[in-house]
Amino acid sequence: MKLYVDLAKNSYPIYIENHILTDARDYISEIFSGKKVMIVSDDNVYPLYGENLKGTLSERFECYSLVLPHGEATKNFQSLPLIYNALLEARMSRSDLVIALGGGVIGDLAGFAAASYLRGVKFVQIPTSLLAQVDSSVGGKTAVDLPQGKNLVGAFYQPSLVLIDPLVLDTLPKRFINDGMGEVIKYGCIKDKDLFADLEAHSSFDDLKKDLTRIIYRCVDIKRIVVEKDQFDTGERMLLNFGHTLAHTIEQYYHYERESHGEAVAIGMYQITKLAEEKGLTPPGEAERIQNVLKTYGLPYKCGLPLKGLMGAVTLDKKNLGGNLNVILLHQIGDSFVYPTAPTFFTPEVMI
Repeated sequence: MKLYVDLAKNSYPIYIENHILTDARDYISEIFSGKKVMIVSDDNVYPLYGENLKGTLSERFECYSLVLPHGEATKNFQSLPLIYNALLEARMSRSDLVIALGGGVIGDLAGFAAASYLRGVKFVQIPTSLLAQVDSSVGGKTAVDLPQGKNLVGAFYQPSLVLIDPLVLDTLPKRFINDGMGEVIKYGCIKDKDLFADLEAHSSFDDLKKDLTRIIYRCVDIKRIVVEKDQFDTGERMLLNFGHTLAHTIEQYYHYERESHGEAVAIGMYQITKLAEEKGLTPPGEAERIQNVLKTYGLPYKCGLPLKGLMGAVTLDKKNLGGNLNVILLHQIGDSFVYPTAPTFFTPEVMI
């Protein structure tokens, strides 16, 4: 399966295919004619796929690798010099290529390093988690976290190619399959009632697995359409942040050590929809449908925190523009909208 993100000079293809890693060299050769390649990965993913990828690429390119610790804690400024140093030691030039082989953390981090090293070198996304395959590998958002909040420093920098192999998900722990399903459910909520109904119709991820390539394709296609309309996140692309205002604050509150991103998004989607129902902004019953599908895929819908503990991070959220906070709400499942409000939208005493 092939998709094409049409962004004029920043356009790129996305391939979704079982065993595509075996042919990665040929796909990369179509978009890159330089000499050197740097694979950036983590210590979970690289032992599984890194050496094989490096061996394949070494048949045509001068190939280097950098392996970082796994986990959200790696996505910070302290990791950037490690990448820059590796690129400098390999004498990488602006005509060379960075490959992000890993989940969302590696994709965001390696992408930001590629965007900023020598003011920009080409990079390729090879996402190995479900969350990265359906969401973060597409669209060109790259970032690192600050102590004050998630993704507060970054750049819009599109990849030259995205290669998605659904079979690599077989090596993921169950928790991180569930994690990715948080973003899959998000796409149904914001843009595709039929996708949401499809997810409701399955009894578990194991039941859904036979349809996974189709599900990944649909999520990526939704993101492609949104990104083509709004590359820089000033309009419709904000819809992709459904659940994320609360999610990022939950992640930060627990120092990225308790809920994963997809788990936090799950909580955020349910809680903000329940709040919107109470305010008469979303019709009754939608939060319950979200809650039920979250349970089906092993995702949480509450974290047991009073909102007052999260308000500081909410005010620093990137969607807080000029004193106004844009939250994403649902007219109904499959139909979302941007609701301009203020941090006072969230009642501090409410438990989420």
